[in-house]
Amino acid sequence: MHIAPFDNQNRPIVDADDALVPLVYFNRIRLRAGEHFDYRVAGYETCIVPATGTVTVETAGEAFAGIGHRGADVWDGEPEGVYVPTDTGARITALTDTETFIAGARFAETLRPFAVRAGDLDVVQYGSDDTKTHRKIKHILGAAYHDRVGRLLVSELFTVGAGGWSGFPSHKHDTDRLPEETRHDECYNFRFRPDYGSGLQMLQRVDNEPGDAYHIMDGSTVLIDRGYHPCCVLPGYEMYYFTILGGQNQRSLKQYFQPTHAAQLHTIPGIMDMVAKFK
Repeated sequence: MHIAPFDNQNRPIVDADDALVPLVYFNRIRLRAGEHFDYRVAGYETCIVPATGTVTVETAGEAFAGIGHRGADVWDGEPEGVYVPTDTGARITALTDTETFIAGARFAETLRPFAVRAGDLDVVQYGSDDTKTHRKIKHILGAAYHDRVGRLLVSELFTVGAGGWSGFPSHKHDTDRLPEETRHDECYNFRFRPDYGSGLQMLQRVDNEPGDAYHIMDGSTVLIDRGYHPCCVLPGYEMYYFTILGGQNQRSLKQYFQPTHAAQLHTIPGIMDMVAKFK
C-alpha cells in the first residue's frame, strides 16, 4: 500500500493496530526549537530517530540529551535514536527545528530505555555499480540489540550513487514457517536527493504473476504486509528510506528470496552479509 506525501500534523501515519500492518507503528513529527511532543503507544515499543535537527528525549525517568545532529536532510550526518519501552510515555523536546521519526513494533513486555549514538551504528554496504544494486544500510536497532529490544528493527537504507535498485533479489517475510521465513510487517518512508526525484515500489504477491507498482516520491510511505517488494530510483537521483520491521513471534528476520531470482544472490557482492545483519 502506498500513502502519498501529506501533512500528518504530528498524528500517526500508521497507527497502532493498523488493519494492514498491525505489527508496526509510524509517526513523523515536526517541531520548532523549544517545542515539545508527548506520546505513549499502548502495546508497542518505539524508537525515536531525528531525520533532521537535535532533540532531548525523556522517558521512564531518564533523559537522553542531544540526540541527532543532522542538518539539511537525512544525508547530512549520521542517525541517532532512543529506544522507548512498551506502554511508556515519552517527551521529545526540540533543541533545534526538527523532523523526527517515531518507529514502533507490537510487543507486550516493558524493557528499559537506551540511546543509540552515531558511534553505535551497525553499518553494512553491499552490491555494486555493475549490478545496479549498490546501497548502504545503517542499522539503528539491529542485531546488536537483541537482548534489549523485543520485536522492533529500525534502519536507514541509502542507494550508493545515482539510480539503481534496492531490495533485490526480491524477498518476502509474510509467513511464520521457520527455518525458511518469518512474519514481519514492514513500513518505509522515502526521501530523494534532489527532493524532486522519485522511484518505483514493486509489490508482487505471487512468484511469476503480475503484481502492483507504486510511484514513490519524497515523503511517500509504503506498507508491506505480504509479497516480494523490490524498489528502484530514477537515474540521476539518490534514494533513502527509513525502515521499520515488526516481528510477529520473534525479532530476527528470516527473508525468503523469490525463487525466480534467487540465483542472483551469488552475483551481488556482500548481500549475504546484509542478510545476516537482520537476523
